[in-house]
Amino acid sequence: MHTGNGIGGVVAQAAGLFAVTNVDDLVLLALFFAQTAGRRGGAARVVFGQYLGFAAILAVSVAAALGATLLPEPVLPYLGLLPLALGVRAAWRAWRERNGGDEEEPSGPGGPAALAVAAVTFANGGDNVGVYVPVFATSGPAGIALYAAVFLVLVAVWCLAGRLFAGRPLVARALSRWGHVLLPLVLIAVGLVILLG
Repeated sequence: MHTGNGIGGVVAQAAGLFAVTNVDDLVLLALFFAQTAGRRGGAARVVFGQYLGFAAILAVSVAAALGATLLPEPVLPYLGLLPLALGVRAAWRAWRERNGGDEEEPSGPGGPAALAVAAVTFANGGDNVGVYVPVFATSGPAGIALYAAVFLVLVAVWCLAGRLFAGRPLVARALSRWGHVLLPLVLIAVGLVILLG
């Protein structure tokens, strides 16, 4: 663990590190939660997918910090293909529905699948991995465990914030009106940033 820092100092650093590296996830979470409005189990799938994706980011970061790099550096930009493909798929679906295609029943199961949320979270986590690896490499096993625990608690806070953000009347109206356009655009932008970054 960092010398000179008590547990409180590491917790504060972990909270700050998480907030800085996951601000963009709030927008994605709000968009995902907006898609689940009136759909059974939709919010649970978003939360599960977010945890799954973030757990994968943590696993890669810890493995890389311990010297077992799972993904070679040249492969990382290609993770951008995941959100890019999901964005194109969401855009196609929105276009089809707008032009008289399949009508989805709002009361049935629907919204984003857990694996889709996990894929976007993981693909969008390249910056997280880049920041977490050097921090973990200098923190030791106890420090890594503390960082991971704080991060996992904050994922729940992020999910709650995304859900509340999507549930605000003004935001909810905007997301229900424009979410079908915003989600594909955000996913495609995230994918391009990762690919070109």
